[in-house]
Parts: sequence; structure tokens; C-alpha cells
Amino acid sequence: MRYCTFLFLLTGLLPAQERQHIVVIAHRGEHLHHPENTLTAYRAAIDAGADFIETDVRTTRDGKLVIQHDSTVNRCTNGKGVIREMTLGQIRALDAGVKTGAQFAGTKAPTFDDVLQLARGRIGVYVDSKDVSAADLVAALDRHDMQDHVVVYGKYTLMLQIAALRPNIKLMPEASSAGHAKMLMDTLHLQVIAFDANDFQDDVIAVARAAKARIYVDRLGDADNPKSWQDAIDRGATGIQTNLPAELVEYLRMRGYHR
Repeated sequence: MRYCTFLFLLTGLLPAQERQHIVVIAHRGEHLHHPENTLTAYRAAIDAGADFIETDVRTTRDGKLVIQHDSTVNRCTNGKGVIREMTLGQIRALDAGVKTGAQFAGTKAPTFDDVLQLARGRIGVYVDSKDVSAADLVAALDRHDMQDHVVVYGKYTLMLQIAALRPNIKLMPEASSAGHAKMLMDTLHLQVIAFDANDFQDDVIAVARAAKARIYVDRLGDADNPKSWQDAIDRGATGIQTNLPAELVEYLRMRGYHR
């Protein structure tokens, strides 16, 4: 027993049962080896052990919700066009996988309904509301009974509208300062706050911690590495958005932060 205690002190680790579970959020799914924001990428994130998939929701000309990060289809498909000016049929006719590799040819851009259907019972959904109304978003969540299995990121005005429709949905605006964070807490009674690399500052983190809100921080690009992951955890992060879900899960499990 003394030897085990010595090892925990030596390595700075606590027993796994005493450590908080750190949520792994797969940015656009497992998209470094699969077409981003496709069901293929989301299935790979599930297989990697991630807790959430991040998905970018936009609205087509005919009012359907489709998954694309950019406002156009130009980068991720073999077509061109502004999503707001295209019908769902036009977007679904495009190939959203061939640019990633010939083995993914024929992959389609999914609808938000496709993603919710895949995720239900398997993984949470981090909804990045790029271009969607509160009513349409809530209706989709209702159709799939996913209200309790999502966090919704977006502009403050959209957060207010969603809260008015479904107060139980976990909203996740970004706080640019400590004062802004306090305002968000007072008006939206947040359970979780999103942070990017710029606003992950100690005074803002302190507001979230005082309110016992979850702290989900981006660790993307050059910051997507073990040193940066651990720094985020040490400073209070309870969730990390990553481009490396399998690697982050492995890192956390080795240290008792992920089950």
C-alpha cells in the first residue's frame, strides 16, 4: 500500500476513481483520416472512444439542415455553391469524400437528422450552430429525443431563443471576458461554457468554476498535443475539443481521466 501511494505521489497521479472524467470532443468527427463532417468521420470518432462529435449545422435554400463547416460546398465537395442558395437535393448530389481520398468517393454530406440518428445511444453531439434557426434546431432534437444529449454552441441571440423554447437544452456560448461570462451565467444559467485558445484565461475560467459550470476548451492545431491537453486539465478544463480523438482518449485513459 505504501509503495502504491509512493508511486502516485511520484507520478503526480491520483487513483482513477478519484479523478474527474474529461470529455473528449472530436472536432468535425475523426477528420484527419476521414472526410470531415461526414458519417464516416463520426463513426470513426465513436470507435475512438470520444464522448462527443462536433458538427457544423447550416440551412439550405429549402429549409433543410445540412452538415458543412464552410458557407459554401467548394472546399469539401466536388461542387461549388453557397449552401443558403442550394437545395438539399443539390448538396446531396455532390461527393463529399473524394477530395479526402479515392476510397471515400461517393460519401454524401449528411443532414442534421442523419447525424442525430447515428449519435443517439452512442455519443453526444456538440452542435456548432453556423446558420440555423432556434425553432428548426429544437425541432430536430425533438424528433430524435436528443435534447439531453447535446451541447449547443452559437451566438447569444440564438442561445436566448433556444432557451425560451427548451430550457433543458445545454447551451454553450463562448465567454470573451470575465464580465461577459458573468452576464451569460446570469441570463442563461449555463451548465457549460466554451473556450477557444484566446479566451481560455484564468479570470474567465474562475467565473465558470465558481458557477460549477463545465469548461470545454478547444485544443486544435499546434495546441493539439499532450502538453497542452494537460495544461488545460490543470487549469480546470472538463472537456477538450481535439482533432486527435483516439490519441487524446488514450492519453486520458492512461492517466485515469477517461473511462
